[in-house]
Amino acid sequence: MELELGQARQTFITESQELLQEMESALLTLEADPACQDAINSLFRSAHTIKGSSGVLGIETVEKFTHHVENLLSKMREGEILACKENIDLLLQCRDHISTLTALAADGIEVLTPEIEASGAALAARLGQWLAAPVEKKEEKQAKPPESRHEGPSSATDAWHISIRFGQDVLRSGMDPVSFISYLSKMGEVVSITTLFDSMPQASDMDPESCYLGFEIDLRSDFDKAAIEGVFEFVREDAVIHILPPFSRVASYVELIQGLPEDMLLLGEILVKGGALTKAELEEALRRQQDAEGGQEKHRIGEMLVAGGSLHPEIVDAALDKQKKNQSIAGREASTVRIDAAKLDALVDLVGELVISGANIDQHSQRMSDAALQESASVMLRLVEEIRESTMKIRMVPIGETFSRFRRVVRDISRELGKDMDLVISGGDTELDKTVIEKIGDPLMHLVRNSADHGVEGPEERRAAGKDPKGTIRLNACHDAGSIIIEVSDDGKGLNKEKITAKAVAAGLIQPGQQLTDQEVFRLIFEPGFSTAEAVTKFSGRGVGMDVVKRNIEALRGTIDIDSAPGKGTTVRIRLPLTMAIIDGFMVGVGGSPYIIPLDMVMECVELPASEKSAADRRSYINLRGAVLPFVRLREFFAESGERTGHENIVIVQYGGTRIGLVVDELFGEVQTVIKSLGRVYREIKGISGATILGNGQVALILDVPRLMQAVEASLLAMSA
Repeated sequence: MELELGQARQTFITESQELLQEMESALLTLEADPACQDAINSLFRSAHTIKGSSGVLGIETVEKFTHHVENLLSKMREGEILACKENIDLLLQCRDHISTLTALAADGIEVLTPEIEASGAALAARLGQWLAAPVEKKEEKQAKPPESRHEGPSSATDAWHISIRFGQDVLRSGMDPVSFISYLSKMGEVVSITTLFDSMPQASDMDPESCYLGFEIDLRSDFDKAAIEGVFEFVREDAVIHILPPFSRVASYVELIQGLPEDMLLLGEILVKGGALTKAELEEALRRQQDAEGGQEKHRIGEMLVAGGSLHPEIVDAALDKQKKNQSIAGREASTVRIDAAKLDALVDLVGELVISGANIDQHSQRMSDAALQESASVMLRLVEEIRESTMKIRMVPIGETFSRFRRVVRDISRELGKDMDLVISGGDTELDKTVIEKIGDPLMHLVRNSADHGVEGPEERRAAGKDPKGTIRLNACHDAGSIIIEVSDDGKGLNKEKITAKAVAAGLIQPGQQLTDQEVFRLIFEPGFSTAEAVTKFSGRGVGMDVVKRNIEALRGTIDIDSAPGKGTTVRIRLPLTMAIIDGFMVGVGGSPYIIPLDMVMECVELPASEKSAADRRSYINLRGAVLPFVRLREFFAESGERTGHENIVIVQYGGTRIGLVVDELFGEVQTVIKSLGRVYREIKGISGATILGNGQVALILDVPRLMQAVEASLLAMSA
């Protein structure tokens, strides 16, 4: 029992985080469009779900506070409280407080600190003030009665319309039709009564104990449909009754239907849950549908209810839309499964071991020269590769959710600093390994804060510079040659190279008068403690962060670059590998030692011409089809002492638009590479990003191509100096 409760609690924590993110997105949408009813409904559903789930699990701190928030959202959904700026601010603070309470519940903390308790009490008090404030009812638009959309009875006034045809045995049962009308008058104002005699026979055929009357009644009342229907409970089996709501209630019914949970309900069930239809009316309509002749297409339940005068067609249309939406959501849910991330990581590890074992079996089959065994091994390797690709696809998730979290960051900084900024997101559907997604969030957060705080100017400064007073920060993601590129850019004032250089000289990072390229100047901001901010703010300016950003990016085997133009803005470009687990590699040999190059970076392989060998020994580049190609000898770079082969090959690799050559002794070809992290002692070796185990049990090092490129660039600069 405790195990099941713990699992349920963990599920609640996970779902609450998603719901809280939905609340934040909906609130930001509502801030831009206060009339967005979908956002209000989404807010209410999220708060209602969190409250209900926390109540079931006994998390009283979350349940009690969320109940206050739900009350405010209920009033907002009914139009009694407007989605004004003050309300949005309050609800965002409440959302953050619920997030804090949920995090404490995840850690098993039930007793709140005085600070958190005081914060919650203050927010609850503000919620109470809004709930007690005078009603700010939105201007209601009176729905116009449809002229030709339904054939049932209609009311000329904005009142409930009751159409009743008493059965002939009503009088024999001791019921007086007039008594029902008298009771209706106690529930409201009977606006009009029309007595129908169309069932009245000729006097000679009339039975004095039979009832032949019918009534069309307009009733103005605040009671709901179920209560009005209850008046006729004792004659329902002996009468035909239709109750049509007032036109002013159509919008309310439509709103209630739209706000229903995304459950798989039939049309009639949606109408009953929304209050527009009673269970008795639904049962009667279903009975008539079954008794009707012909196919179901000719006797749809919605058309029968409208034609029978039980519903307005607008309400049926809303229910049909809700049903379609529910079916779409259910279809998406049915095609996805929520699993623990640890189980997925374990699966990837097992697939990695399967790849290594498959390579080992393949080598044994090749050595034994058994054709049947080789064929079996080939089939197995193909299946293992398909399993590997499928498993890696499972780990790939869109980066858009991570991007969306920064909308709140930009909003808060804008309000705090008096700036006007927009966050524009593109490429949100670009997929990336979930491990990389988890680790890239904090670096991106710092970059977005820097752009909002230091990059984008205030409105007056932008006007003076001839710019739009509203600044723009852009987040973009795209794929490129087996990598993902993430760009954080702004249209602000750009980086000040003179100020950066002066700060670097003062800090002893460069010598006075030293000539640096623009890229070298911009890279100085990644030095520890480096900052050119004139004032420290709550968001940035302490010189802590950019060095951490670079270190975190490099830990993911990525690179980070900066482009900036004075007065036009700054772009920070991050390049990351798509996955951190299993990749396709190209194996080469240097001095008898195997090395792996990521296959996505390999462009071509050429043999080092004999005519170039003597010259190449003295320089670090060759002439490749009329273009200069810098290269690095891996034998010398890694101090390999193995025997030299008779000839050398150059593997040409490309990364970030730059090409270099890697001089190796042997080319072995493509291999599936399971990336293994190196021990702490070997992590700082330049040019190596990890290791893998080959089929014969030998360890091969995986080359870090970006670092090798930096080494080549540094050697070329040294030679030119």
